[in-house]
Amino acid sequence: MKRLVTAAAILGAAIIAGGCATYYQVKEPAGGQTYYTTEIEETKAGAVKFKDKKSGSTITLQNSEIREIEEDDYEKGISLPVQK
Repeated sequence: MKRLVTAAAILGAAIIAGGCATYYQVKEPAGGQTYYTTEIEETKAGAVKFKDKKSGSTITLQNSEIREIEEDDYEKGISLPVQK
């Protein structure tokens, strides 16, 4: 439930920000994978869906940690090699 509240707060902040870009770091706790995106969608089932900037893949995670980050951190994150 806490994750849903956090995701809703982040999405709400993005909507309020309007035309300004918002940058996110999304971590998958189980696998330790880190993703970077500028848009997050919550599915009806409560998962988050987004396009990973590094790989270009559309990712859906049932359990995730979402953190709003600065543009510099986003740029650094997407410049790192894709983890396999």
